Amino acid sequence: MQVETGRFITLEGGEGAGKSTQAKLLADWLRERAIETEITREPGGSPGAEEIRKLLVTGEVGRWDSLTETLLHYAARRDHMTSRIMPALSSGRWVISDRFFDSTLAYQGYGQGVDLDVIGRLRALTIGAFKPDLTIILDVAPETRRARVSGRPGGEDRYERMTEAFHARVRNGFKVIASSEPERCVTVDADLSIAEVAAAIQGAVAQRLGFRAG
Repeated sequence: MQVETGRFITLEGGEGAGKSTQAKLLADWLRERAIETEITREPGGSPGAEEIRKLLVTGEVGRWDSLTETLLHYAARRDHMTSRIMPALSSGRWVISDRFFDSTLAYQGYGQGVDLDVIGRLRALTIGAFKPDLTIILDVAPETRRARVSGRPGGEDRYERMTEAFHARVRNGFKVIASSEPERCVTVDADLSIAEVAAAIQGAVAQRLGFRAG
């Protein structure tokens, strides 16, 4: 019997949007409905990509120029996709990823000024036509973002330490992405409570991917 291909869901948004929390809640919700699900993240998610993650999320803010940073993200993504995501989907498991290619477009493209066509060519070269079945973009207001990240321990905080102007450009980038691909993307207000955000995500998954939310 042929195994049904799994579905790929990504959670996107700026710092402090609650992606990791919501990924876990969504995975639990899907598993309660007998859907085998695994959670992953970017940068990272596979052994090779986790090594690259260390280069990207730690250290000085200006340690890379923006194009070098973009190349590192796509090197990590290629390994993540081929060694983790696609095998899971092929076996019938659903995959939830905390970030995927939209983050590179928002952060390195809109945020750091890398030419969007260059990013598009890198995407085509490294992952081809592969894309999520559904992307949830968690939109978080600046004051909420600042309050949430202020209590986090140091270490993997390189992006959090970037300027307010950078974070504003990233937020706008995600809005542009959502409006340009409405068939794939759903925006959720991440300033709401954890339970309210989770309910909105569950509703979007049920509606867009075709099964009952109850």
